[in-house]
Formats: sequence, C-alpha cells, structure tokens
Amino acid sequence: MYIAVTGSKNNKDIYIYQSFRKKDGKSSSRIYKKLGKYNTLLEQFDGDEDKLMAWAKDEAVRETELYNQRNGKVIVEFSQAACIPLNETRVFHAGYLFLQELCTDLRLDNICRVIKSRHKYKYDLHAILTDLVYARILSPSSKLSSYGFCKTLLEPPKYELQDVYRALSVIAEESDFIQSELYKNSNFIHPRNQRILYYDCTNYYFEIEEESGSKHFGKSKENRPNPIVTMGLFMDADGIPLAFDTFPGNQNEQTTLKPLEKKIIRDFNCNEFIFCSDAGLGSVNNREFNSMGNRSYIITHSLKKMKKDDRDIAMNPTQFRKVGFTDFIDIRDLDETDEDVFNSIYYKEVPVVTGDMDETLIVTYSPKYKAYQKKIRARQIERAEKIIDSPCKKRKGKNQNDPMRFVKKTSITNDGEIAEKNVYELDEDQVAKEEIYDGFYAVITNLEGDVDEIIRINKQRWEIEENFRIMKTEFEARPVYVRRDDRIKAHFMTCFISLLLYRLLEKKIGCKYTAEQIIETLRSMKLTLLNTANGYVPAYTRTEITDALHRNFGFRTDYEFIKKSTMRGIIKETKIINLPNTKI
Repeated sequence: MYIAVTGSKNNKDIYIYQSFRKKDGKSSSRIYKKLGKYNTLLEQFDGDEDKLMAWAKDEAVRETELYNQRNGKVIVEFSQAACIPLNETRVFHAGYLFLQELCTDLRLDNICRVIKSRHKYKYDLHAILTDLVYARILSPSSKLSSYGFCKTLLEPPKYELQDVYRALSVIAEESDFIQSELYKNSNFIHPRNQRILYYDCTNYYFEIEEESGSKHFGKSKENRPNPIVTMGLFMDADGIPLAFDTFPGNQNEQTTLKPLEKKIIRDFNCNEFIFCSDAGLGSVNNREFNSMGNRSYIITHSLKKMKKDDRDIAMNPTQFRKVGFTDFIDIRDLDETDEDVFNSIYYKEVPVVTGDMDETLIVTYSPKYKAYQKKIRARQIERAEKIIDSPCKKRKGKNQNDPMRFVKKTSITNDGEIAEKNVYELDEDQVAKEEIYDGFYAVITNLEGDVDEIIRINKQRWEIEENFRIMKTEFEARPVYVRRDDRIKAHFMTCFISLLLYRLLEKKIGCKYTAEQIIETLRSMKLTLLNTANGYVPAYTRTEITDALHRNFGFRTDYEFIKKSTMRGIIKETKIINLPNTKI
C-alpha cells in the first residue's frame, strides 16, 4: 500500500492506495482508505508537510499489516459431540459500530465527562446514553427492552437497569448543554449550514387516559384520543437537526418558537439566518420576531384564509411571470399540455403591509402541482363515494384530507319535513370550492430579491417533515412509555441524537439511499460467534450499502472470518476521533 495526494490546490485529499492484479494479469491500484482532507490534516501538524506525510506513511504500513492479518487462512476446529454452552449469546449486532464512530467524532464522551463534573453519580453516563441511542435506531422499544437489546452488542452493558432510569434525569437536566455541544462538534463531521433554519412541531401520544405534567389532551396530529406532548424541532439547510424542545400537549404551537429560537441565538451563536416554517407557526408575532437583527423569514400562507378582496387580487390570473423571466403572463392562456409549460412555475408578487412590517406575498402557479392535486382529490372522491354506498355508520371529516368532507348529509325533505332517515350524497359544492385553488401556492416573506431562491428555500421544508416521519416510524418514538416529565425530555433527547446520527451517516455515505434502506441494513448487520476461542462470521447479506458503510468508515465487518483480536481492534478504532494523534 502507498500514499497518494489528489485533488485541486485548495481541495486535496490524502488516500491510502492498494496495488493489485486484475484478472487479465495487469497491475492496477484502488483506493483502500481515505485519511482525510489535506489542508485539515496539515493544520493538525502545525503546517509541517514532512510530519504529515510521515504519519500518513505509518498509517499505510499499519493498514498493510492489518490487511495481511485479515487475509491469512484460518483453520477452525469444531466438535460434533460438544454442545454450545447454556445461555451463551452467539449472535451479536455490529451495525452500531458505525454509529459509535460518529458518537466518537461528536465528542460525546467529552460532553458526558463535563456533565459528570457537575453531578454526583457513579454510573457510566456515556455508555448509557450511547446505548440508548443505538437501541433507538437498531431496535426501538421501551427502556427495559432497550437494555435487553444492548446485551446483544459486541460490547454489552456494564451498568445496571436502574442506572438507566437514574441517567434519564441527568440527560433531561443537561439537554440544552448536550444540544449546543453536539451542534459545535458536528461541524467536524459535516460543516453546518445555518444560513436557513427550518422549524416545525409535531406531537407524540401516550397510551394513558389521564393528564399529568406535560401530558395533556390537545389537537393530535394522528387523531389519537390520548394525552400528548409537543416537540418543536429546528433543522439546518442540509436537513440535519439543530435543536429541539418539548412542550405541554395543550400549548399553542405558535408560542413554542420564541423560547427555542432564543436558545439557538444564545447558545449556538446563530444570529443571522432565514427562518422558514409553515403558516401554522408563522403568526404575526413570530414574523415580527424574525424581522429583528439580521434575521428574515419565509412562511407559507393560506390563500383560503385570506380576506376575499385580498384573495381575489392574489389569485387574479393576470400579471404572473415565469420563474427566470420578466414578461407578464395570463395563466389562463397557458397550454398546459405543453411539457415545458407543465413543468414550469409561474409567480406574482403582491406587496402587503402588516402593522409596521412591509411584506411580500409570493403566489405561485404550477400546472404540475394542479394535476397532482386533482389526482389526489379524485382518489378521495372515489373513497367518499364508496362510503356513501356502504351501509356503515357515517362520521364527520376530521381534517382537510379526510374523504368524508366530500360527503353531504341531508336530514330534511324538500317540503321542509324531518326526514325518516339521513340521505348521503357527494358534496359537489365542496369539490368546486377546492378546485379553485388547484395549482396555487403562496408564501409571505420580508426578503427582497431572487424569487426563484425564495421558492427553492420553501420547497425544502419537506425535509423537516421527513425528520419527524423517521422519528415516528423508523425510531418508533411513540407511544412514549416513560411518564415523568424529566424522563420524557430524556426520551426525546435520545430520539434527537438518533436523528442527528442518522443524518450525518446519510451524508457520509452519499445520500443515495432511503432511510428505510439504510436503517434496515444497519439492523441486519449481525455477526455469529463460532466459539469463544476463535472469532466471528458475518450473518448478513453484503450489499451496495454495506460496501458504502465500510468504505466511508474505514473498517470492514464483511470478511469471511474475523478474529476476535481483529474485532477488538475495529472496536478500538471506532473510539478514536478521526483526526491524527487525537484520542477521546
């Protein structure tokens, strides 16, 4: 193996290359491991290129030795007469090793060390917190079940179950500190893009029937009749979570913004950004707050809720422009069968004065979005018609996507008499009301300038909704099994860290795979211990994703056989910060 430096002057990388022979006998080489950015590594050696290259060559020698050890032939002996030991675990999860390396690079051990200096406890907070995160990603369940799952990791817990519950209180108390430190340290892995900050809220339910603490009945986004707690989440421009907080389930979501945003400004040194959110969180007060200092905002705006006169102006088909062009267009004249027209976005700007704020309402029209809305509504109408034809008991529509909103009930005859039974039919008037808005979308902002950029920024809001979906679906953040407020806060702290790790891992392997694919791959990566005297064999399918994980994290668990000593070396490597001569 040898060292090579590639790339442009200001963007060079240092790689370990491996020589090999192809099937035709010709010699070639391939990247074996990336050591890092040349300029970043050079800083670690105070600008001394000779020391840097000497370190790199030593790394190449070390990797060569490890490679030779791994590729030697191994003879393993088994007995047909010997039973495996009673209650001995033979299958271990190895997917957590990639998460462990990220936790190391996030300096989570250092964070826990600082926390310990402020509290009196004897348990290993770092081990408990990281194990809870690994379990949340790999086998989400209750804290009790998570403790059981962690016994199947290559490094089982050395703490007791009661220590987990004790640690939750400390994690909750130190939540703000943990978040601010994780934000700072995450820049070592992926430079954070805080130019745009996205904010949204969701709620999580408890399988209980009585309110207490922060658990209150409120408007459940999943229409659950249970007490809920609200989570507010900030996300940066790259889709990576920034900060969160929890609030009582009956608290108005609009009031959750300021407390959390103030903490970000204070603790994260983020004071110049574009705030982006949906209409439900873009109240006048929140917009005024984000007009201060060097902050600005882009908020979705409901055309349906506007005053009729203002809505008529906004939706007037004249004076639209195609994005990137200056000529005015009457959208009634568009040939929406034309592919270019169908895939284009048209907009108009409407000046708005709200109190002391000068704002701009940007109304967009998209034939493609119009077709999408028509398609969705057609399916809902079809479901509504099936409901009308069925003998089942009819209910009221609970939200804007419920097909029951298209079902009209008539209980009085044409003569004004009380009908003997209710008559249900399709509400054509409601369908016509909704069709008016097909293709239209609006945002309100105090920004001036590139409309295309404003539209692009707002369009990215889907990623924060995706973050919530991952937490609820993949990480099974609800129902919440803990009851005390401090433990509830700690529960969401582990969910937040899990989401942060997932997003950083996703970026590291290239954002080519879905959340389901990545997480399922991590969960499948198990090793079988042949016997205590030998080592492990992979018990999972090698795929493109496992190759990407191994390539980007610099170690492999997919060899036909892995010695116990080799695995100990891999585990040790995941606990060393990915910078030269720097250890946790």
